[in-house]
Amino acid sequence: MERSHHQLKVWQEAITLVTDIYQLTAGFPREEIYGLTGQMRRAAVSIPSNIAEGAARSSPKEFARFLMVARGSLSELETQLILAEQLGYAQVPDPMASRVRTIFRLIAGLIRSSKGESLKR
Repeated sequence: MERSHHQLKVWQEAITLVTDIYQLTAGFPREEIYGLTGQMRRAAVSIPSNIAEGAARSSPKEFARFLMVARGSLSELETQLILAEQLGYAQVPDPMASRVRTIFRLIAGLIRSSKGESLKR
């Protein structure tokens, strides 16, 4: 099942980030399963999910709105990664931190281009 969002680098990077987060949180304390572990996993899954949903919408304005939701989930996840480090649950690997920065940059570019597209209509 191939959809248009599968071609988006931002969606591909976000899918990889979900895998990274699941692997990272697998080592968290058991008492965090309904706390930080669950929150981080939900935030991570929300990112590619919102990108996909936005890409399936009919207008660039709607796509931009879902990209902003994805960016909010990414900000939430970034905060949770900082907390996980400060709590001593995990050390965030450089490739994961780099992937988060890349996704922020890609989402920002797509938001800009989507807003530009809606202005042309």
